[in-house]
Amino acid sequence: MAAGALPSSTLMCGIFGIYGHEEASNLAYLGLHALQHRGQESAGMVASDGKQLAAFKAMGHVADIFTEAVLKGLPGSAAIGHVRYSTAGMSEVKNAQPFMVGYAGGKLAVAHNGNIVNATALRDALEKEGAIFQSDSDTEVLVHLIARSREATLEKRIREALSRVEGAYSLLFLTEGRLIAVRDPMGFRPLVLGRLRGGHVLASETCALDLIEAEYLREIQPGEMVVISEAGLETKTLFPSPQLGRCIFEHVYFARPDSTLFGMSVYEARKRMGRQLAREQPAQGDLVIAVPDSGVPAAIGYAQESGIDYDVGLIRSHYIGRTFIEPQQSIRHFGVKLKLSAVREVLKGKRVVVIDDSIVRGTTSRKIVKMLKAAGATEVHLRISSPPTRWPCYYGIDTPSRQELIASSHTEEEIARYVTADSLGYLSLEGLGAAVGDPAGSSFCNACFSGKYLTALADVPRPNLRVV
Repeated sequence: MAAGALPSSTLMCGIFGIYGHEEASNLAYLGLHALQHRGQESAGMVASDGKQLAAFKAMGHVADIFTEAVLKGLPGSAAIGHVRYSTAGMSEVKNAQPFMVGYAGGKLAVAHNGNIVNATALRDALEKEGAIFQSDSDTEVLVHLIARSREATLEKRIREALSRVEGAYSLLFLTEGRLIAVRDPMGFRPLVLGRLRGGHVLASETCALDLIEAEYLREIQPGEMVVISEAGLETKTLFPSPQLGRCIFEHVYFARPDSTLFGMSVYEARKRMGRQLAREQPAQGDLVIAVPDSGVPAAIGYAQESGIDYDVGLIRSHYIGRTFIEPQQSIRHFGVKLKLSAVREVLKGKRVVVIDDSIVRGTTSRKIVKMLKAAGATEVHLRISSPPTRWPCYYGIDTPSRQELIASSHTEEEIARYVTADSLGYLSLEGLGAAVGDPAGSSFCNACFSGKYLTALADVPRPNLRVV
């Protein structure tokens, strides 16, 4: 990695672990499939048969990577897995997880969802001490810290390493005989615990438990370590929680709507966002439509609260991934059309209220509005079920730099003109808090909307950062 470059984070990832089941790798495959929305660029798995660890990881989707032959090569009753979406330019198999290493205590595999915000400083210090890195990932920094610890047990090594780390992490560690889960003290990224026929399951979201018919037990608490072995399940508090910083954008967009997250249904939270949006930002329209798929629950809530009929005006194709290659600059505008298509029979001659979860750069919203008008909509009123995204996330959601976020430098009126909407309205920060049961905003991280970051940001020297 070039001097001064930032390590690649584990942005937008999903993790899954299982212990005490004879079909661990097959169930981990299913769990990762349920979490595919959290990362589509690479996937990996490490399994333990009690004596040794076996690993496989590759670029691509879960269903393509884990063939029957691959899964047969991952035997045992314990496994951890990872799906990853990287930042631009860092999509390489060397950064795919889980990482597996050998150290003084034996073999160790780790899967990480989150972002270590002081990874650059830690990496520089480790390299000066002679450490050699094999990847660009911030997670490898943590592996080196664990390997260099002189503590007597792995649990104590992990604690010592994490005491030097700032930022967001939900972590799974696998050895020949133990599965260990840890969540950061503010609880930025989700992690849940389940049970399956005497074994235990850990996952980023409950939808992964549902798929394999595991019983949901509870969330891993912020600052908690859970150790699962033949002796059973042991839990301990590694670090006290100074304040909660659960990611509110998980509820806005990232999590699957059929998951229960931070103690509440994602689907119901999004519907409440839509209801609140209708109260705050009413519009004169003939029908309400959603930008699928994440905008659907909010659109239903908006329609119910406003009394305007809901209909399906946009259809999403599920057969195009993020890696679509557009061969010529002159046809780049077809990108959105490959993902979304307008239903002319629904839209023609109608005043349309279209609900989306967020606006990032504004380019996609502009194309959608133009598509709706080309399909015959007489007016398009754009309503966003979250506040303006004005600040980057450094805790595990991939967002552009502040300069690329249209709301950081433009008013709502200017954005409306740019996207060619007849009107534009956002949900207020207070309204979003009310929708997730936290009107004061004291238990969620909303830095992407407010600019109030909850930790120091050693790796990201930016002007005007506000840390609370």
